[in-house]
Amino acid sequence: MTRRVVVTGIGMITPLGHTVEATWEGIKAGKSGVGPITLFDASHYLVKIAAEVKDFDPAQHVPHKEVRRRDRYQHLMMPAAREAVSQSGIEVTDANRRRVGCIIGSAVGGVGSYYEQANLLFETQDPRRITPFGIPMLMVNGGSDLVSIEYGTVGISATPISACATGADCIGMAFDMIRAGRLDVAFAGCADAPIIPIGVAAFDRVGAVSRMNETPHQASRPFDKHRTGLVFCEGAGVLVLEELEFARKRGAIILAELVGYGSTSDAFHVTAPHPEGLGASAAIELALEDARLTPQDIDYISAHGTATQLNDVTETKAVKRVFGDHAYRVPMSSTKSMTGHGMGATAAIEAIFSILAMRDQIAPPTINLNEPDPECDLDYVPNVAREMKIDCVMSNSFGFGGHNVSLIFKSFS
Repeated sequence: MTRRVVVTGIGMITPLGHTVEATWEGIKAGKSGVGPITLFDASHYLVKIAAEVKDFDPAQHVPHKEVRRRDRYQHLMMPAAREAVSQSGIEVTDANRRRVGCIIGSAVGGVGSYYEQANLLFETQDPRRITPFGIPMLMVNGGSDLVSIEYGTVGISATPISACATGADCIGMAFDMIRAGRLDVAFAGCADAPIIPIGVAAFDRVGAVSRMNETPHQASRPFDKHRTGLVFCEGAGVLVLEELEFARKRGAIILAELVGYGSTSDAFHVTAPHPEGLGASAAIELALEDARLTPQDIDYISAHGTATQLNDVTETKAVKRVFGDHAYRVPMSSTKSMTGHGMGATAAIEAIFSILAMRDQIAPPTINLNEPDPECDLDYVPNVAREMKIDCVMSNSFGFGGHNVSLIFKSFS
């Protein structure tokens, strides 16, 4: 008999709030978290805006001695993990710790610390100035090991990386491990802090980032004819996944059931998606097959929706390829219009939004969608959240390099 996997805890920190509920209130209200960059001096940059996590004090979430030893992305991971674990009520004990794992990723890891330490070395030419904690700060698996140490889990601790699909792959791989009987519980998610000079400049050179510096709240505009690119974001999202009977035996409150996971590669281009969305549509098909569902069973789609010229069109094509005429009847929106694009972390955050959409029976809006691109002709829930019946949600995440992931969540029954 196939082991069923349920969600018992969710946690996040985003530019809209430091908790799930604070962020979700902003999402439902159609609030933008985008503003001027303050994490570094961007006055001489062509891109001067991003979606930053404001008023964040890592000392409130990370052990004091670890604050200076860890990168910002690891700092952001901890409040998300603690919120998720606290809500789940799970206790890691000597009896169960080998059956609890951490599948927590990061698309870019400690790039901020790498940038700072490299600059220090270039400026001083003195290797003795480099911090002895440089390696833990740089490690892409730093978030996973930090959470594992915090809770004493000794099951598998792993850090998948698949660009902007990382958070979704982490959730999907944890899902597979629980179904296969390798784990009973997994802390799964992703954190990223990419708002650094080299990151902003490099993505701008690719032509992927919006330069709408004068009107930052309007800068992220997925599916709009006048979209100008993505907006950088930072944050973290974590889910606690459990095998159903394990969760029931301990009396856990079940938030949703994870029923489908599809992951593919375009094998096409290092940055551009396949022009017909073939890899994306394959991931969608695999997720539906895995869940034993049809397109007609999906009530709402949480879109990847980056507001880049290529992504929005190809995602639309992919959904239409799989859903056919039903694509026009399924609301699909992009919360990146409000949060910005947090690289791999956004995939985990949007998975949580999918669960909240079912809980509250509300489809989040795509804000700043005033004049749809003629090639983007689906129902993207423009500008205002919509109350509707939602019992089954697909969450799409697509990344540079052709990484495509679809997850499907259902209301638990």
